[in-house]
Amino acid sequence: MSKLEVVNSKIKSLEALLPLVRVWKFQGKRIVFTNGCFDLLHLGHVDYLAKAADMGDKLIIGLNTDRSVSDIKGPARPITDEKSRASILASLFFVDAVVLFSEATPLDLITSIKPDILVKGADYTIDRIVGAGVVLENGGEVKTIDYIDGYSTTAIERRIKGAV
Repeated sequence: MSKLEVVNSKIKSLEALLPLVRVWKFQGKRIVFTNGCFDLLHLGHVDYLAKAADMGDKLIIGLNTDRSVSDIKGPARPITDEKSRASILASLFFVDAVVLFSEATPLDLITSIKPDILVKGADYTIDRIVGAGVVLENGGEVKTIDYIDGYSTTAIERRIKGAV
């Protein structure tokens, strides 16, 4: 299998992901789930995702579709399309699966996957993390990760606009 085929094989529909999740759980693998837009992948994203991956054995990323990014961030976003964002995330060696979602929140994904560990940035409190109740009710954990100061897609976007 070529390297590009490996990357593409990590991008799954929920229906294609669930049998794999069942195998991983049968094997005793701890599944970590996080989600986001991940527009213009930068050091802050890589740091966050690597730390999330370190919390378990398999990292699944729920990725907002272009439509849902626009709904959340405004009509000028995303800067990069969902296919590009999914491929870039899937190319990270510590990412095991990327699944797109277009709903306002990843609750349906979390409810279906039932990860062992749900991770979000430390700008969220556990009571504000979508799906936390589902994970906790199923014996899982909900954790937060601090961001690296100064790294954000919005900051990069501002620098680009200022340079034009």
